[in-house]
Amino acid sequence: MSLLNRRRFVAALAAAPAFAQARSGEARVLQFSHLHTGETLEVEYFAAGRYLPDALGAVNHLLRDFRSGDVGTMDPALLDLLHALRAQTGSRKPYQIISGYRSPATNRMLHERSSGVATRSLHMSGQAIDIRVADVPLAQLRNAALALQRGGVGFYPGSDFVHVDTGRVRAW
Repeated sequence: MSLLNRRRFVAALAAAPAFAQARSGEARVLQFSHLHTGETLEVEYFAAGRYLPDALGAVNHLLRDFRSGDVGTMDPALLDLLHALRAQTGSRKPYQIISGYRSPATNRMLHERSSGVATRSLHMSGQAIDIRVADVPLAQLRNAALALQRGGVGFYPGSDFVHVDTGRVRAW
């Protein structure tokens, strides 16, 4: 590599974090429609390079355990995953929420009723959500989530939802 090319390469490497940081500072907005509570929310949860505490609180409230009313803390990385998934699919409709946060008691009850509910579900730590979107076919939503490689993806066509989480990358 010539000295000139080496300098260009080093300059490009030095500029990359600044470019990534500038992009990461862009506002991020999500829309939700909770199918069990009827509540809706459109929220800018990230702006000027930081998460917005009041917006995160509103998301936590909306995605609470609808069975018990318990409010958990949703992982901001999960919101970023949803934001990326929206961009990947081109969706313009709100995420339809089937399940967000689950209290340990709710998760235990659901686990006793169904072998499909994990004992240590990431829903209990605010790292998982079950969703669908009106303008994206379910299989396309699953495929987009798989392509992101940001966590687990479960496909439940019989129940009409996709599970995404910020755990290790895996699929079922």
